[in-house]
Amino acid sequence: MSGMGVGGLALQAELPAGSSPAGGVVRRAQVSAVECALFAQFGRRRILTTDEILFQRGDAGTSMFIVISGAISLDFGPGQAPKQLGANDFFGELGLLIDSHSRSSAARACCATELLEVSCASFHRLIDQDPATVVFFLRRTLWRVVSSEQRLIGQLSRRNEELEVALGNLYSASHELQHTRELIYTDDLTGMGNRRALTVYLQNSHRSDRRPQGLLLIDCDDFKGLNDSQGHLAGDHMLQCLGRVLTSVAGKDDIACRLGGDEFCVLLQEADAERLSRVAGFILEAVRGLVAFPGAMPGACSVSIGLVLMDGRDHWNDAYSRADGALYEAKRLGGGRMQWTPG
Repeated sequence: MSGMGVGGLALQAELPAGSSPAGGVVRRAQVSAVECALFAQFGRRRILTTDEILFQRGDAGTSMFIVISGAISLDFGPGQAPKQLGANDFFGELGLLIDSHSRSSAARACCATELLEVSCASFHRLIDQDPATVVFFLRRTLWRVVSSEQRLIGQLSRRNEELEVALGNLYSASHELQHTRELIYTDDLTGMGNRRALTVYLQNSHRSDRRPQGLLLIDCDDFKGLNDSQGHLAGDHMLQCLGRVLTSVAGKDDIACRLGGDEFCVLLQEADAERLSRVAGFILEAVRGLVAFPGAMPGACSVSIGLVLMDGRDHWNDAYSRADGALYEAKRLGGGRMQWTPG
C-alpha cells in the first residue's frame, strides 16, 4: 500500500460494482464520493437552466465538469446518437489534459442542472492535495479515452464497409443506367445512334447554338432484292458494314445514325459543298467494296445519297425534306450516286 494516500484507499473502497483500479470495465464515467468531495474543494458550482448551452462542438476546452444533479445531453454531431449524463457523471476531462483541446460535442442542460466545474489551475492544485486519488482518476480517464477510440475505430470500420457496399450499389446502378441509356439511344443491329439519339443531338445543337451545317441522307438501292436473293442475314450484314462506314466519317461533333430500315443519315457540324461531296464520294466508294457475306463478290448493294447544306435558320424537318427530295432524285437517276441540294 505504500505510495497511496488515504484518498486513494477510500476511493478503492467506494468503487461501484464492475469497476477496478487495475483498469477493469467501467460501466459509466462516474466519480466516486471520495473524488467528488475532493473536486468540490477546488471546483466552482455552475447552475444551468433547461436547454441552456454549456459549450458548443469545436469550442476550446479548458475545464472538466461533474454533474451534481439534473442531466446533460452531449451532441456529437450528425450520424451519432446523443449521450445523456446524470448525477456523478463527468465529462470534458480532455480539456485538463490537452492544451487547446477542441470540444468533440456540444453540451446542453436537459433540465435545471447543477455542475461542478474544475479548471486546469484547480486540477493542478488538486494533484498537490491528493496525488493518489488523481492518479487513479486519470487512469480511468485514459482508459475511457482508449475505449472511445476503439469504439470510434469500430464505427469507422463499419461505416467504411457500409460505404463500400453503397459505392458498389451506386456503381451497379450507374452501370445499369448507362446500359439502359445505350439501349434507348443505340440501334440494336448496327450499334449506331437511332432516331432518339438524333433528337437529342439536334436539341443539344439548338441549345448550344452550334447547329450542323451539312446533312447526308443515305438509302440502300434495291435492298429488298438483296434480302430476297441472299437472305436476311446477308441484308443485316450489309447494314452493319454500312453503319461502320458512316460512323467512320462522323467526327466527335458529328452524328451518324440509322433512321430505320435501310435509311441512314450523317449530320456534319462543319461542312460546305466541297466537304459534303467528298464525304459522299468516300461513302459511295467504300460501299462498292462491301460484300453481303464472307467470300461473296463485292458490290452486293449500292446506296444513293441526298446532300443538303444547312444554316442556323434551317429547321430539321425542312432540311430532311430537301435531302429526301435529293435522295429520291438520285434513285430516279439509277442509284449508286449522290445528289445534293444547295442550302
